[in-house]
Amino acid sequence: MSRSRHLVDPELLPLLDSMPKRTVSAETLATMRASAISFPVDPADLAVTDMTTRHVPGPEGAPDVPVLVYRPKDAADPLPCIFHIHGGGYVSGSAEALEAGHRRLTNKLGCTIISVNYRLAPETTFPGPVEDCYAALAWVFANAGELGVDTARIGVMGESAGGGLAAALALLVRDRGEYRFAFQHLIYPMIDDRTCVTPDPHPYVGEFVWTPEANLFGWTSLLGHAPGGEGVSPYAAAARAENLSGLPPTFLATGALDLFLDENLDYASRLVRAGVPVEMHVYPGAFHAFQWSPGARVSRDAARDSREALARALT
Repeated sequence: MSRSRHLVDPELLPLLDSMPKRTVSAETLATMRASAISFPVDPADLAVTDMTTRHVPGPEGAPDVPVLVYRPKDAADPLPCIFHIHGGGYVSGSAEALEAGHRRLTNKLGCTIISVNYRLAPETTFPGPVEDCYAALAWVFANAGELGVDTARIGVMGESAGGGLAAALALLVRDRGEYRFAFQHLIYPMIDDRTCVTPDPHPYVGEFVWTPEANLFGWTSLLGHAPGGEGVSPYAAAARAENLSGLPPTFLATGALDLFLDENLDYASRLVRAGVPVEMHVYPGAFHAFQWSPGARVSRDAARDSREALARALT
């Protein structure tokens, strides 16, 4: 018997019931990657935006990093930029699958979006994925003139594992001191490997979509060892960072039934205590990836809140 279905927003139940019930494991990973969800591009967005694929220098000794660059057609330079990192539990997902959303945001916000195809775990463990993102960001700053990007208005954004990489990248950028983010925009970010081993798990989160079992596989794949122990880098799990001061203004959103609820609330609280401006949203009745039901009111509210916060941050 479900322990949390009665808490799900009724408008999200059709989505929940349509989702395949499967485990995330080494045995199912290839199928998971092959069956990734993507959404059709709105012809209106397609008509007014351009997308190009670039392969940029990767970390030393590593392959080039593919990035997708979205721009409004005939836009006047320079434009603000969202540096986007896709989700997928660190083990799946792609920048290409998010084309519909990226073209929509590019159109509505009048910005450039640069989306990174970092190497996935378990084939590439930490620090490979975050270093891929850092190398792509270095390319953006080095080529801002060609790209028509305003370097004072570059922010990082990601969902789920992409939100985890975005948070980790923000820490890495702060600590290396070569570049500066204007903001970080984190949607139910996967930031704490210790959630896998907590002795007091939240009784109502994580039943749907991204479960504790999937989380264990994702973190083990990224780290290359069991999660929850000593010595895990904050550039792998951002919640491990002891000092959060000096990070950019942060937007953080999650669902009340999302497995990452507690780690996200704790991170937001710690950011506030470190003097970082924070806007935090928790959506009632919402599980991980609830925005895949775009017609539900809670999904529309979340999309509006995210878009309005991005518009303010990009100004």
